[in-house]
This record gives sequence, structure tokens and C-alpha cells, in this order.
Amino acid sequence: MTKTRILLAAAWALATGSALAQAAPSNPSVQGPVTPPAAAAGTIKIGLIGPLTGPSSDFGLPMLNGVKLAIDEINSFGGYLGRPLELVIKDDQANPDLGLKLSQELVKEKVIATIGFCNTGVAMRSIEVFQANQLPLLVPCTTGTPVTTKFAPADSFIFRNAPADAIQAPFMVDEIVARKLTKVAVFADNTGYGEAGLNDVQKALERRNLKPVYVGRFDLGVKDVTEQLKEARNAGADVLFIYTIAPQNAVVAKGRHALGWKVPQVGAWALSFPLFIDGAKEAAEGSLMALSFVAEPTNERRATFLASYARKFNAARIPVPMAAAQAYDATYLLAHAVLSLPSDKLSGPHIKQALEQPKRAYYGVVTTYDKPFRNDREALSQNMLVVGTVKNGLVTFAHPEDAMRNHVVQRKRIADADRSARGNGS
Repeated sequence: MTKTRILLAAAWALATGSALAQAAPSNPSVQGPVTPPAAAAGTIKIGLIGPLTGPSSDFGLPMLNGVKLAIDEINSFGGYLGRPLELVIKDDQANPDLGLKLSQELVKEKVIATIGFCNTGVAMRSIEVFQANQLPLLVPCTTGTPVTTKFAPADSFIFRNAPADAIQAPFMVDEIVARKLTKVAVFADNTGYGEAGLNDVQKALERRNLKPVYVGRFDLGVKDVTEQLKEARNAGADVLFIYTIAPQNAVVAKGRHALGWKVPQVGAWALSFPLFIDGAKEAAEGSLMALSFVAEPTNERRATFLASYARKFNAARIPVPMAAAQAYDATYLLAHAVLSLPSDKLSGPHIKQALEQPKRAYYGVVTTYDKPFRNDREALSQNMLVVGTVKNGLVTFAHPEDAMRNHVVQRKRIADADRSARGNGS
């Protein structure tokens, strides 16, 4: 057995144990849970939903690939008691109404759980489907704070292992303050993602006794924000904080660059996406963003993941490494929960409890997950983040000390996770 296979086999050393008590329905007024799909023989169906085409596919496809890689590994070790895991894949095209329709289809197709969503607006339109049917949803990409705050943690079937904007926003505000920048202009789109991100930034600034000197809003698809940029410059802004998807980030960056306005551009992880970097070109250089994972082999687990991804998908580099790594980890977190259950307990409420009370830690790519959902529905905390920057068209560490710190796996810190769960950015 190769070293890589040994490492993967070790990662797939799962706990087994007694059955867990079923959780009560959280919303009995809505359609109740479907019949547990484990009753049927054959494959174990797991849903995958995200934007696989369209303007958000730049991180939807790496998310899909991360899940596929993990599923193939798990099946190579026997799947669930000899039954292979089968992906039921849905392309929501970043469309909230389509996402809702496809989520309902996943329920009808009797998946035991679903991994997915990349867009906050799409997720918010659909999460009630999973909650009402008591089907766990693991969210590896969508970072909008409301996704995990809509339902009380004890009752919620919505789990996330991506950094919520409630921790990304204050993390980047701390970076701004450390650079002695105090006059912040915030640009946010009019989607659910932009609205929630703006709210988190404003709260994070308030914690630092600051207020935005300018707030610019715009619709997706806008081609020019020059006038708003001029207004922000006239307001004395010395930094731009942007919350939107990659193509619109490029519009803002190119507009700033065309004006010759040399102020830093900061934001959440969308500033690391290829559609931003390739679209903005020289205007993307120096942009700063919050990241949970940088595609560098800083430990053996990450090196194995990067090598396996490159080999399976013939990819010299991952377009959005965070999306792939977090999706890969989400799949293993779900698999650990599923394999700890006997076949007659393979239902949503039991999987939910197994996610809350895992038998052992999972040594993942992004972090080591040691009961990550014990107190809330957020697996990541602010101490896990690093500041990334665009340099020569690639994303790397903004600070040498972050590159050094990344060799040590950062585990969840409860205080930061509580902040995210409250969604107050402070």
C-alpha cells in the first residue's frame, strides 16, 4: 500500500457505536420527514447542490470536485457496510428559485443528507426544505451569517464548515485597523450575500468605534460603478471593503484602477476567486482577503489532498482551494457520522446527532475537527483564518508569520464560534 493510501486509510478509521435517540421535528406545521431512505437496498444517496454553471461556477465546481474526491476514497474503502455512496448532483445555477425546486427534488429522491450551496441567497431560499424534512445539510461554501442563525442550534439540521462572514468581517476589519486605515468605504451588492456581509462589516467596524464613510450598493451584472467610486473617494475613504461575487469584485477593482485611486481593496474570500483575479488583472494585485486554506502543502494531510486532487482532475492548481478543501472535509464529516450508525438508524435525526456527538476527531485538510458542532453549527472559528493576498496573479499569504503559523493546525476556538452563531460581528 502506498503512503498516500495509508494516510487515506487512516483518515477513514471511523467510529462505530450504539444507536442515537431520534430528534423531535423542529417545525411540525411544515411537511414532515420522508421515510428513512436506508430501508432500500443498494447505494446510499447523498445530495450535492451548487452552481455548476454560470457566474458562480468558479467555486461551485471545485466544491463538487472536493466532494467527488472524498466519495471515491470512501467507496474504495468499502463505503457504508459494503454499500457505495452515490452522489445525486443538482446545478442550482446560483438561482434561488431553481435552488428551492432542486432541494425539493433531493428530498423526493430520498437522499440521506446533502452537501452544498455556494450563494447565500440560494441557501436562504432552500434551507427550510432540509430543516422541515429533518435532512442534514452540510454547507462547505456559503458564508452568509444568516444561513446558520435562522434555526436554534439545538434543533437545526444546517451545519457549516466554511468561515461565516460574522468571523471574516471582523477579521478583515482587524487587518484594516492594524494598517492604520480608518475611513472605510463599503461596497456591497443587493443580494442576500451582499446584505448580510454589509451588516457584518458595519457591526465589526462599530466594535472598533468606526463607521463607514460611504456605502455603495449595486445589482449583480452592473458593468460600471465609477460614479459611486468617485463619491467614496470624495468622502475621504482610505480603503475599500467589498462584499460581492467575483465578477462584480472585478468591476469595482477595475473602476478604482481606472481612476488611479490607490487605496487598498479588502474583502472576504471571494477576492481569491479566478473570475476576480483573471477579470480584474492588474487591478486585482495586492487585494487582501480572509482565507481558511491556502493551497500549500504545509502538512502531510494537505499535501496528500493537493496531490490527490491534482491527479484525479488533472489540475495544475485548484481554482478555489477553499471550496474544494472544505467540501472534501464536509464529505468526510458526514461519512464519519453515517458509518457510526447501524443500518436501521440511517435517518436524518440520527445523522444529525452523530454530527453533534462524533465518536472521534476527524483529521481534516482545513483543520482537525474535534466535536465541531457540539455548541453551535459552525465548524470554523476566527483563529483559523489567515490574510491572503493576490501576488502576480496568484493567491498567497499576505504575512510571513501567517505562512509559518499555517504549519500548525489551528483548532476551533469556542469564543469565536459563539460570535459567529450570534451573528453580531463583535
